[in-house]
Amino acid sequence: MVDSYLLEREIKRESLPACYFFFGEETYLAEEFLQELKKVMTADEEKGVSLQVEKFNLSETRWADIIDLARTVPFFFAPRRLLVVEGDAEKLTELSPGEESILKDYFRSPLSGTVLAVILAGKAKKSHAVVRFFSKFPSSAVASAELKPLKEEKLYAWIDRKLVARGKRATFEAKKRLIEVVGSDLRRMANELEKVTNFVDDKKDIEIEDIHQVCGWVKPGIGWELTNSLERADVKQSLLVLNQLFRDGAKEEMIVGIIANFFRDVLAAKVWLKEKRDKKEIFARLRPFIQSTFSNYPEKLREFFARVESFSWEELGKIFEELAKIDALVKTSDSWIQPRLETFLLDCLTRKGKKRVGTDLTWAGGS
Repeated sequence: MVDSYLLEREIKRESLPACYFFFGEETYLAEEFLQELKKVMTADEEKGVSLQVEKFNLSETRWADIIDLARTVPFFFAPRRLLVVEGDAEKLTELSPGEESILKDYFRSPLSGTVLAVILAGKAKKSHAVVRFFSKFPSSAVASAELKPLKEEKLYAWIDRKLVARGKRATFEAKKRLIEVVGSDLRRMANELEKVTNFVDDKKDIEIEDIHQVCGWVKPGIGWELTNSLERADVKQSLLVLNQLFRDGAKEEMIVGIIANFFRDVLAAKVWLKEKRDKKEIFARLRPFIQSTFSNYPEKLREFFARVESFSWEELGKIFEELAKIDALVKTSDSWIQPRLETFLLDCLTRKGKKRVGTDLTWAGGS
């Protein structure tokens, strides 16, 4: 039977089943569970005696060999052993009659002190043949859990638990921004939580500004920090982030796209201002992740429209012409475009009504 609450229950050493069976896409939940299981399985052992852990992949190892090992006495007579078995749900679509027979026989009389942990990764639902097989056993023999991606309240609760374990807490705004930046991938989220808790050091409360400082530019699309520095007209930071993107191997067309999207937003805002739309309405449309309740909202609103008002229509036209040329270079040649983008950003952020050497842009004059 599939136990949807398995991952949230306390693990008790005196009632460990012969097998834990996990299926689904968010395998990080299974990894977390197994870390806790290891702690429980070694909690009362004598000093110097460790848990024996062995890993197998079903693309390389047969069930018959895994079960033969499970039936043998652990190496060096270790009192506890964990056998982790991984499989791909798309490749492991069913079990043969022989494999089913081997597993059934083992679960009737499993070796004491040995626990199997089977992780069927991928899009495996309860109707999957392998899931149906393992779900038929009583929970005392096989405890099963579906690894669903966490959303909304469950994701916030997971973040809270991770922070509490580190002696931290975060404002709702900070958690919301973190989810916007990282998404719902728990492995990436765990990495970013580790980074931000180390960053705040002794400070207990994590705020949205801390998220911006540490995690801003790992957003899917990796554009937030570059966009943020463009909005502030921060030449030094824009060039530093641009250099970091190239160092980290970001695709050139993606970097050009980030910059182009920023100027498309500027153009859209200018058009809507001309149509007499309200600035807050425009900002909510173009920057939905910055809520009016956020402490940095007034500053962000001011910065954005300062940039919008700093560009003339003619200047924006020339900017898009240059971006089109750079984009064509990316798609049709092996030219190194970083220097050209650096010159482009310098012109955009420091123009004073004059042409700079090394660019096709000729500014109409300051605004």
